[in-house]
Amino acid sequence: MEPLQYLSALLNDLWTETDGQDLVEYSLLLAFIAISTISILTGVKNSSDTLWDKISNALSSAATSAS
Repeated sequence: MEPLQYLSALLNDLWTETDGQDLVEYSLLLAFIAISTISILTGVKNSSDTLWDKISNALSSAATSAS
């Protein structure tokens, strides 16, 4: 087999091979889920911090008023 035909056959085999396809798809899905989770938790953290600050301020005001 000539080198050019061998290379052509090798590239064709690599192009049509699907053995590693599932691993790539699951890796991309896992990366998407991780990025989504991080962005959602960042938003929740900011909302949670704001809520706790409001509660803390309200309790401080109540304690100062009661004194």
